[in-house]
Amino acid sequence: MGRSPCCDQDAGVKKGPWTPEEDKLLVDYINGNGHGSWRRLPKHAGLNRCGKSCRLRWTNYLRPDIKRGRFTDDEEKLIIHLHSLLGNKWCAIATKLSGRTDNEIKNYWNTHLRKKLLSMGILTPVTHHSRTDLYLLSGGGFTKLFSAANIS
Repeated sequence: MGRSPCCDQDAGVKKGPWTPEEDKLLVDYINGNGHGSWRRLPKHAGLNRCGKSCRLRWTNYLRPDIKRGRFTDDEEKLIIHLHSLLGNKWCAIATKLSGRTDNEIKNYWNTHLRKKLLSMGILTPVTHHSRTDLYLLSGGGFTKLFSAANIS
């Protein structure tokens, strides 16, 4: 029952870091043919990788529309606002930030924003949920609270 694994673990598929040559093969293949079936792509592109690995590499690193670099103040505020509404639904949050991947947003939340909000007392330390008492006291929701706290 269910779907069979995308690659046979004993088939000798390569794991670990991608080489620039593998990246070029993947990009050239997708630019010429589209990705189609991720399960069939590695064989057609001449890669000794699993389809899932190819999909993740393309989605998180090689897509031409990916935005790199620091998050802007507006992006930070939007992530905080959307997280207060949606929780840890990184894919839904990523749809509102063009060029940013769900993985990048999740990592940024966990390494920077969550810690900043915890230290300011805006998130509860146990559940990591927004403190509703602060939300109600703010009178205007998170926007006024964050501007009062000088979050940038």
